[in-house]
Amino acid sequence: MTAPANDTVFTWAAPPLKFGLGALDEIGGELAASRARRVLVLTDPGVRNTGIPARVQDRIRAAGIECEVFDDVAVEPTDVSIDLAVKWAREKDWDAFVAVGGGSTIDTAKAVNLLTTHDGELLDYVTPPIGAGRVPDGPVKPLIAVPTTAGTGSESTTICVVDLLSMHLKAGVSHPRLRPTLALVDPLTTVSMPSQVTAASGMDVLSHALESYTAVRFDTKPAPADPMRRPAFCGSNPISDVWCEMALKLVGSHLRAAVHNGRDLDARYQMALASTYAGTGFGNAGTHLPHANAYPIAGMAQGYRAHGYPEMPMVPHGQAVAATAPAVFAWTYPADPERHLRAAELLSGATFTRTDGAEALPHVLRELMADIDMPSGLSAFGYGEHHIESLVDGTLKQTRQLAVVPRQLDRAAAADIFRTSL
Repeated sequence: MTAPANDTVFTWAAPPLKFGLGALDEIGGELAASRARRVLVLTDPGVRNTGIPARVQDRIRAAGIECEVFDDVAVEPTDVSIDLAVKWAREKDWDAFVAVGGGSTIDTAKAVNLLTTHDGELLDYVTPPIGAGRVPDGPVKPLIAVPTTAGTGSESTTICVVDLLSMHLKAGVSHPRLRPTLALVDPLTTVSMPSQVTAASGMDVLSHALESYTAVRFDTKPAPADPMRRPAFCGSNPISDVWCEMALKLVGSHLRAAVHNGRDLDARYQMALASTYAGTGFGNAGTHLPHANAYPIAGMAQGYRAHGYPEMPMVPHGQAVAATAPAVFAWTYPADPERHLRAAELLSGATFTRTDGAEALPHVLRELMADIDMPSGLSAFGYGEHHIESLVDGTLKQTRQLAVVPRQLDRAAAADIFRTSL
């Protein structure tokens, strides 16, 4: 039988989920059920200061399990910081890992899990053409992800993102084995997030949902030569679409309140739900151009310092993703006008028609970003016209994201998007 020109199958997966106020207190029982005897908790210094990792450690020890904490995870993890965590973790044989923090911590824990159960270095597993694209050939240890931000969705995905310092570029590792074995989401852990961290995290949720919802349809992609090696990012599909629509509606209704009043528990709860919905959506459909652009934006950053984040040069991931999103979605509009207009309606509660055209969704995005005080344009990060060619170079290396962009992207189109976003 001749294979069809286009794919007719999509894949969809998500980890088991435990969600709710107080869910954190059940972590000891979960690890005991997995028969773990020695557990490593990974976190970063900022989250450690909230007391949440200590609470996790107490609950694990109360279940009769040996537990230690590694608290030197870097915000926006690098190949250097991940190498440090891996070397530390290799000193003992752990039965399971727990990640307590944002996407940086969860991604670091995924890398630690991979590199303590498989040989080789991180770059061996990074997606080509940046890395070798090696596939893990065996199992990893159980990993429970406890997100303390409502944003990255890393607790649901197969993806680990790393800043490769020597290349001034972000890249990723993606494989189903990296997906956490349990996503334990307690909205109470997000209450202490600073306003600008809440805003950036929320924009990441929004972009996850928007990019997955507008990604190329799975049945317009070429059929894989080997169906057992179908890419994790399979394109928009009927199941991911449902989760993305719900996430968009929740972000439009609750992100502003979460940013302006961090003690608003209902807003925190709803944004944690939105992040979970978007994570289960994009973890299968895939993100596209705003994320592909975000990697060089963050990787090339030098002097920018973000409010609410550690005092170091960095562009937080959510800010980097949001920076080109309005321009991207104006450009992708012709690929599926109805879907772009529907997304604008879900976010704003307003009604849009074809007469509103390609600017409907970008207008809604710009209004939201202004309301939550997001940086306006790439110039806020120190970028100018002379950086565009290098930014484009970085974007065009992001093959995982580019595979699901709904329009054919060339160098000129990528440059125009960056230029419009200055």
